Amino acid sequence: MVNVHTFARRKEENCKISMVTCYDFWSARLINQSKLDCILVGDSLAVVMHGFDSTVHATIEMMEMHVAAVVRGAPDKFIIADMPFLSCSKGISRGLDAVQTLMQAGASAVKIEGSAHQVDLIKRIVEAGIPVMGHIGLMPQSVHNLGGHRVQGKEEIGAKKLMDDANQLEQAGCFGIVLECIPNKLGDCISKSVSVPTIGIGAGPHTDGQVLVLHDMLGVDPDFSPKFLRKYANSSELITHALNSFHDDVRSKSFPALTETYG
Repeated sequence: MVNVHTFARRKEENCKISMVTCYDFWSARLINQSKLDCILVGDSLAVVMHGFDSTVHATIEMMEMHVAAVVRGAPDKFIIADMPFLSCSKGISRGLDAVQTLMQAGASAVKIEGSAHQVDLIKRIVEAGIPVMGHIGLMPQSVHNLGGHRVQGKEEIGAKKLMDDANQLEQAGCFGIVLECIPNKLGDCISKSVSVPTIGIGAGPHTDGQVLVLHDMLGVDPDFSPKFLRKYANSSELITHALNSFHDDVRSKSFPALTETYG
């Protein structure tokens, strides 16, 4: 079973880490039966599960509910919970309260977006005995300041800053770092420059692991096809076909059959 020490060992052994983002009980049960290493309960649930236009709408109460559901569905997996929008920016005390909520919901660790302005909080959380995963590159909570969902670190100044950010997060005590939407070569450089594992999403093949959102990799939304996404199924077509078949069977009076009724 994966634990926080597994991540460092995997990097030492050059053995890639697999992570999938999910948000609810039924999907967590399926992941629990799979070979996947760990689960991220991402604040992207505000978009995927609740229909908002960005992750800034995720609240600590929302995160708590979904974390608890995933924990019940996947008791054998290492589960990382996102700290939602501004929960890390209202002072150490408020930040620790948010961490307490997520850990008491059953999370194994928390993930925090950003670097320099988060270092003090990350150190305090780590000192309290709680594993923290960092997150740099494209940070959805800061999408308005970044000018939209775009690749980060393409220029030399931006790339150097991300290198520095990664080192700061390592020094602060993060056990791993998510790298989102950065150039392939930069993902490689950062992964080699820090001793903790990196988990990439749109960061190239040289990171120490990869993460995708479950709904994205299963092709739930046919209109969502960023360059980094590989779809492992076409669930949209499959589910639509099943719904239409049910509708046709009801209309034709072929469902339910006598064998599907109580005598």
